[in-house]
Amino acid sequence: MAWLNYHHLLYFWTVATKGSLAEAARILHLTQPAISAQIKTLERSLGVALFSRRGRRLELTEVGRVVARYAEQIFTLGRELQETLAGAAPDHRAPLRIGVVDALPKLLVHRLLGPALDGPGASRLVVTEGKLDRLLADLAIHEVDVVFADAPAPPSVHVRTFSHLVLESGITFFAAPRLAGRLRRGFPGSLQGTPLLAPTANTSLRRTLDAWLAARELTPAIRAEIDDSAVLKVFGEQGLGVFAAPTVVADDVVRRYRVRPVGIADGAREQVYAITVERRISHPGVLAITEAASRGPMGTESGSKRGEMRRVKS
Repeated sequence: MAWLNYHHLLYFWTVATKGSLAEAARILHLTQPAISAQIKTLERSLGVALFSRRGRRLELTEVGRVVARYAEQIFTLGRELQETLAGAAPDHRAPLRIGVVDALPKLLVHRLLGPALDGPGASRLVVTEGKLDRLLADLAIHEVDVVFADAPAPPSVHVRTFSHLVLESGITFFAAPRLAGRLRRGFPGSLQGTPLLAPTANTSLRRTLDAWLAARELTPAIRAEIDDSAVLKVFGEQGLGVFAAPTVVADDVVRRYRVRPVGIADGAREQVYAITVERRISHPGVLAITEAASRGPMGTESGSKRGEMRRVKS
């Protein structure tokens, strides 16, 4: 029976978490060549490559990410053992690894994930933001437990996933107080020719807004297309144009960015999906999120009931 050398695993894990041989060498009080040699020994014993080289940088391979995740669990348990023997109360919360599509508004993400941090059995969150295709790749290799996105997993994904509708909200237009006061009169016709701060074209919100405006034959003057929803709202706060956000976070938008509602885009909806590799959501942290969303405040409608699947991608 082959035994795993945990010293070698520790050297690998330190490089993986710190991102460089130099930083790992400083922490472990070893030379970079010594650490590199031990990692190569680990790779030979496992029969897989854990890192690939990109120029002068080391990047984890797909298998390396899996090994790093197991290593984190192993060394987390080791720390808990030490804390228990020392009389300290260990943190037994299982980490909930969440992927969040960067197109989702930050205030909506904050509202959505909050329940996973509250109450008994609360999860320790590890949140990664990125593009949907990258996050779905992480989901496939169990690097994340769930991906929250503004649309279901696309048919082109070569991984069996299940998309659960967890939140649906109306859409409200906002602007700085003076501009909002002017636009509120005659809304939505007042949007014609008005400077608009729009999300980028690759987002569900932008597609929804384009369709809503086109159906009403309205053509605002797009002043900027901004990928980061928080930056977009800061521009709106400065009076540079009108912008849209989910109605469910309207109070937060008004309070944080000192803007005013202009009007609600009747019939337009913003949706959030939890994408998993399981037909029914079972992780307690994810269930806490989805159930809180289904009981959400005025302006939202229930998506899934206890994680019931709303769409299947085979």
